[in-house]
Amino acid sequence: MTTKSIYRSPAGEMKVMALYEAVLARWPVEHETFKLPTRQGDTFIIASGEKSAPPLVLLHGAASNAVSWVGDVAAYCQHFRVYAADLPGEAGKSSQNRPAWDGPGYAEWLEDVLDGMKIQKATLLGISQGGWTALKFVTCQPQRVDKLVLLCPAGVMPTKPTFLINAIILSMLGRWGAEKINRMVYGKQAIHPEAVKFMDAIMTNFKTRIEKEYLFSDGELKRLDMPVFLLGGTEDAIFPMERIVGRMKKLIPNLKASLIPGMGHALVNMSERIIPFLIA
Repeated sequence: MTTKSIYRSPAGEMKVMALYEAVLARWPVEHETFKLPTRQGDTFIIASGEKSAPPLVLLHGAASNAVSWVGDVAAYCQHFRVYAADLPGEAGKSSQNRPAWDGPGYAEWLEDVLDGMKIQKATLLGISQGGWTALKFVTCQPQRVDKLVLLCPAGVMPTKPTFLINAIILSMLGRWGAEKINRMVYGKQAIHPEAVKFMDAIMTNFKTRIEKEYLFSDGELKRLDMPVFLLGGTEDAIFPMERIVGRMKKLIPNLKASLIPGMGHALVNMSERIIPFLIA
């Protein structure tokens, strides 16, 4: 497992964790937190909602963490027992280990998380890298997923070269460059100032993972036999959402897809669009 810190400095890690705790203190519904042992190290979970309700697992994006769901969790809790998990190797409270993209590590991780919570079958909702993680698991164990929601998922089409080039250049320009990268991700969507502050702190102090991405094969995507909802924005700076929709429509028979005009990559506060699919 990875032992090298994924933060630029101990002080930077402390700043990100302090902001994490501040958001968690404002969690809008009653909740509990706990850690589960997995093959990729300990995983931090925020659990909310009635314990008897069906399980919904939320998977955040890269350079983010579970508290990014703070704006939507109350709505989901009206229908589900919600588990927001910190992905390993990201800016949360889980292990700093980073499994290989092309290996079984992420699928094994989510299997261990579900087993640790004694969940045989769940609905998964993932954004960006969290969507990729959901796909990695569901292509291995489709029988354990009731429904799947993917917000601007990675792994379906390559990242836009323009974003990669700009991100590499801006990453060399310190805090100013980090903030510019986040502005590219936000697009035109209005983001709460506290969320902007948190995201800028992560991008400034966290070592984002830059490696060759793993793209799912046609055969893998054809294994998705459950209802799937794909949601994206037409102005996504990172992924070509129109091409993602086109490819997935060809391969997934039970797919519902929706593109929001003018919306960028940061799809927040989407519960009103997603819940009708989840409870149908």
